[in-house]
Amino acid sequence: MPNLSTFPVTHPITKKWPAQHPERLQLYSLPTPNGVKVSIMLEETLTPYEPHLVSFETHDQLSPEFLSLNPNNKIPAIIDPNGPGDKPLALFESGAILIYLAEKTGQFMPQDAAGRYETIQWLMWQMGGVGPMFGQLGFFHKFAGKDYEDKRPRDRYVAESKRLLAVLNQRLEGRAWIMGEAYTIADIATFPWVRALIGFYEAGDLVGMQDFPQVTRALAAFVARPAVVRGPGIPARS
Repeated sequence: MPNLSTFPVTHPITKKWPAQHPERLQLYSLPTPNGVKVSIMLEETLTPYEPHLVSFETHDQLSPEFLSLNPNNKIPAIIDPNGPGDKPLALFESGAILIYLAEKTGQFMPQDAAGRYETIQWLMWQMGGVGPMFGQLGFFHKFAGKDYEDKRPRDRYVAESKRLLAVLNQRLEGRAWIMGEAYTIADIATFPWVRALIGFYEAGDLVGMQDFPQVTRALAAFVARPAVVRGPGIPARS
């Protein structure tokens, strides 16, 4: 990893995405479910930041400049010039970024240890289950996978997506949000994927969303939040 002590002048990523406001957190992202988790979190916490669009159409994520920040070539990624110890911090993986921002700002994470770990538990549930399964379902339902004559791969992801929605629906019984009355990073991680499943992937009928009333109720509350209204449009597509 390059030395960030002189960010933004010497970091390779600034050759492709110059920082106009180097004192602010730098966000490198695209408005996908994983990307908007972080833009929503930044909007919710009112953290000053500068967004940079990483275009998949032009393979920006494979450029040497982006790989200097995230060798896994996935969005989102950040550089915070005001990281721990007042030193710049480079970070990738949306879940790790959400935990970092929650702890830095003291928002959307329970302060007690048990509540903190339970929130992280549900964040990991999203990262390991909801995101990969909903994403695969989207591929087989909306994109190239829909042309496959063999529907068993699609049906496998439909079944697993339904199972995950049932888990979430049960968790939300008697709760406003995943952790109860408090809105947390578990919600910020999960509901962009639910939103995409119904909207972008057009798979609401396929998974029977009408069978998960608690999920649809919480999703409606989520998308009505001002930060969630703003977040999905950041970074703006060219």
